[in-house]
Amino acid sequence: METRDAISLLSKIRDKVNRFIISEMEKSGIDDIATSHGDIFYALFNESRLTMAEISNKIHKDKSTVTALVEKLVRLGYVTKERDTNDARIVYVNLTDKGRELEPNFESISNKLLNVFYSNISEKEQKDLLIILKKIYGNF
Repeated sequence: METRDAISLLSKIRDKVNRFIISEMEKSGIDDIATSHGDIFYALFNESRLTMAEISNKIHKDKSTVTALVEKLVRLGYVTKERDTNDARIVYVNLTDKGRELEPNFESISNKLLNVFYSNISEKEQKDLLIILKKIYGNF
């Protein structure tokens, strides 16, 4: 394997991670949302009420993408949206009880994923990997 294979390998890892997450979600009975909704849930698990703009900033996706993802979560009953009473341009997103109930499942899936991801990798290697990935991310 050559250093030029790194991008291809990252892409293959991403595909495997997504397949793992989907499989674990199905085992947990979560079959109506996509992995792309995960970042929104995690943001709302940490702060139960966020504006669309805050979600967009936290998950590093443009507002139109976040809007489409949130709309689906509203239709499925996982979140609600409400307009700010002072500024109608501001829309708040809140978890419903149904959305909050997913938190233990997400945490379990996350832990399983991390255990597989870092299997046979020392703590130092984990830290080094994160440093390198942050540098690469910063290059773009």
